[in-house]
Amino acid sequence: MAFLKRTFVVFLLIYMAWTKVELTTQETVEVYLGDSAQILCQYNVTDGNNQPSDLFVQWFVTSDIRVSRKLIFYGDDKKQKVVDNTDYSDRINVTLDHQEAQLTIQNVQLSDNRQFICHVQEKVFGFAVVTTDLRVFAPPDAPVIKDVMTGISVTNEMPSKVASCEVRNSFPEPNITWYKNSMPLMSSAGHANVSRDPRGFFSVQSTLEYKAVREDEDAYFSCEVSFFVPGGVRTLESNSVNITVYYPSTKVEMWRESPQGLVKEGDTVELRCHGDGNPPPSFIFHRKQDQDVDLESSGHVLILSPVSRNHSGIYQCRPLDSDEYADVKGEIQLPVHYLDPAVVVPKDSEVMLKGEDLTATCNALSSLKTHTVWYKDGKQVGTGNTLHLQDATYGTTGQYHCEVSAPSFPALHSSGSVHIIVRGGPQLVGEDQEVQLEEAIGRMVNLSCEAEGSPLPSISWNIIGTQVTKKAHDTALTCFCVFVSPQNWKEVVRKSNEYVAQSVVSLNVTSDIRALCNVCNDVGTEVKAFNIKAIPSVTTPAPFTPGKSFALTALLSDAFSPFPFYVPEF
Repeated sequence: MAFLKRTFVVFLLIYMAWTKVELTTQETVEVYLGDSAQILCQYNVTDGNNQPSDLFVQWFVTSDIRVSRKLIFYGDDKKQKVVDNTDYSDRINVTLDHQEAQLTIQNVQLSDNRQFICHVQEKVFGFAVVTTDLRVFAPPDAPVIKDVMTGISVTNEMPSKVASCEVRNSFPEPNITWYKNSMPLMSSAGHANVSRDPRGFFSVQSTLEYKAVREDEDAYFSCEVSFFVPGGVRTLESNSVNITVYYPSTKVEMWRESPQGLVKEGDTVELRCHGDGNPPPSFIFHRKQDQDVDLESSGHVLILSPVSRNHSGIYQCRPLDSDEYADVKGEIQLPVHYLDPAVVVPKDSEVMLKGEDLTATCNALSSLKTHTVWYKDGKQVGTGNTLHLQDATYGTTGQYHCEVSAPSFPALHSSGSVHIIVRGGPQLVGEDQEVQLEEAIGRMVNLSCEAEGSPLPSISWNIIGTQVTKKAHDTALTCFCVFVSPQNWKEVVRKSNEYVAQSVVSLNVTSDIRALCNVCNDVGTEVKAFNIKAIPSVTTPAPFTPGKSFALTALLSDAFSPFPFYVPEF
């Protein structure tokens, strides 16, 4: 389809018998590539003598530079001729009558974008000429946009290449406009390179150079090509591209990844940092009090293992992508808690005398408030770091264990112990140390001697009257006692526990007897005396027979359970 832009009239007056030729045509005809174009040349001849006009029509095309012209058609109402061997020989036809000559161009080519000349001559009296510009349009292919493969740093001083946009196969030359988020950028942002292929089509490649800012990481860039068409201007828009923007960190977050909760000595601590820069930066770590000493780290992670109380302090991290003059850092306080081994005073073991008082302490240096509990034989016997033992008894002897813990941090605990040993000389059980007895001659008498003490007392008997001294048993600590082989007495019971010893002897009363129970340990000595007065018997006692015996149950003190023993029968 051809479009009429504007018309004008050319007058050529030749005053030969008052004859005038008047021509009218389109100033411009616009057409798409490949379509047909019609150029109309209308004429009017005025003859002052009213003679019939004999017109001759010619069509010319100009060269590209419009300095010469070439004939492509000529003829009149009787005979027409398309000139051979031209670009139009097989693509044009002309229709003529007395008022107009219409030139039709088939399959319009880019080379047809030129000026066409209509030359009309009255054969006798004169001629006239008019020109028409034929404008050919070829819409371009869709624009193709390509973003840069690498990111763009906001720290670049000069604008960086963001993307390129290319449009091909357009005629006439198109124009490219760049957009960011659908808003046009200044024309200076793009630099275009225009080329033309051998067929005559224009290709335009535009490069967008732009100084990126941090906010552009979410921006979308596109290009729009505008091109002429018959009767107006149209546009085509490319796809949008998002670019990778590199920018330094302005904020840094630092945190402890592990362990969770409180940190104690021996733990492995992992500290991490994160900056809001792109790409995520690596960091240098240091302690606030030692800022000139960089700690060994890996990227954004600092591992401290194993930590001690000396690791306590404020830790900082600085991103490597930040401006050296910018104070961008992360910071965290790292308290490392501790509980030292418990120190018990007295240390290890302590010997005290029965009845004495003793104060034991259990202390452990800690970063947290502590709680101390004392145990003996698995039972709690006190709280607090001080344990008071008053009026010690033999039952006070034992292992005392203190447990120190931090209530706010159960993982922290320590312990210590002390062994308390209560010493005391022998102490006889019973009210009397001198016992008076009467017994018939020939009878058997059982004498019991019981004593407590620490170390465990040793018991020996000294029988006076029979002139026999017998050491009842051997112990680690032995009193000086005379051992006499049994004749008419013997020990029938020997029993002891940790602190109490008991011995029972059975003897045959043959005369007055003084039996001494000697009790001793390395602290002291006690003696219990039995005075037996022998009473003559009316009948003669049966002879002493060691092989015959009878059972006798002796009830001991609270420290013993009943046990059987045997004495000779008489």
